[in-house]
Amino acid sequence: MSSPSVLTVLTAAEAADRAAAHAAAVHARTSAHLHRRARGEKHPVEDFLYTYYPFTPGQLATWHPGAGLAVRVGDTDAVGSAGTTTPSVGSGTSHVLEDVTTHVAGSDSADAVGADSTHAVEDDTAAFVEALAGRKWYRTDGSTVTLDLPAWHAARGDGARFIRDLLERTLNREGTFGCFGLHEWAMVYKQTPDEVRHDDVPLRLTHAQTDQVVEGHRIRCSHFDAFRFFTPDAKPLNELSPERQTMREMEQPGCLHGGMDLYKWAMKLGPIVPSEVTLDAFDLASDIRVLDMEASPYDVRDWGYGFVAIETPEGKAEYVRRQREFAARGNEIRRRLIHAIDAVFEGGPPAPGRA
Repeated sequence: MSSPSVLTVLTAAEAADRAAAHAAAVHARTSAHLHRRARGEKHPVEDFLYTYYPFTPGQLATWHPGAGLAVRVGDTDAVGSAGTTTPSVGSGTSHVLEDVTTHVAGSDSADAVGADSTHAVEDDTAAFVEALAGRKWYRTDGSTVTLDLPAWHAARGDGARFIRDLLERTLNREGTFGCFGLHEWAMVYKQTPDEVRHDDVPLRLTHAQTDQVVEGHRIRCSHFDAFRFFTPDAKPLNELSPERQTMREMEQPGCLHGGMDLYKWAMKLGPIVPSEVTLDAFDLASDIRVLDMEASPYDVRDWGYGFVAIETPEGKAEYVRRQREFAARGNEIRRRLIHAIDAVFEGGPPAPGRA
């Protein structure tokens, strides 16, 4: 497998600026979690993205240009090949670059930028390109840093084929919008207060009322990783029996957990996915997680959230409205991930692979 036939080449300054902007965006999204973790504090909504998915904020902050982009070596000119100017060093943004020992840092005022600071930025930009070239999955190819696609294919090719097949099947399947988030309710069904997973978060209803909600609804959970957390008493109530082996046959775009999993797939695909796509997937997962918990049996109002009373007609309507919005956003990310995969396989879409 070779590189994409047409490469867009970024100057070193353009690439460093994109990396810095990405790192800053990730920092804005994850700093509260990092501070809570340092204090040993738990969060019933946000922690999920860092415990259920095995990816750190540092991994998310690592910038990847994506398939089809390369970075020119030794080019720190102020004007790039496409006529794009290097960003002002005095923007006031702290340029934190993952895997770079020296940071591209901004001063508080553009008036402070002089010859010395310009040379410092050039030196740090060169250090960024050197670090990028030395990162896993990258190599220097003549005058550019590009993806090391042969190495990536050897390590991730089969997984990418599986992911693409799953994404395409899900994309082409009608969404189901009548589950009302009952998977969370099934996870506490018939449990005692001591058995509830989030034992530091109160239930919105009593335990008996919570059980009645489960018993009064059809449960049709299609996501195997949600289903496996059902209580033993709840599992027989599910009309479906999802398993890991049946993921490709059962995943559908209306599933909240399937939408959150797009973050996982983007991270597993790694450097072939542009970081802006991965960040969009993270944002979608974050937004979905809010609904996941607001519509759950837990009461998260003490953490600044609302609640969606899915046991009422109004709550059901609210859940479905937001669920449909997430499905549309998720399908757009699925298309972008499929595009990234197809860009690194010659001869069209790859044949389905194994998980």
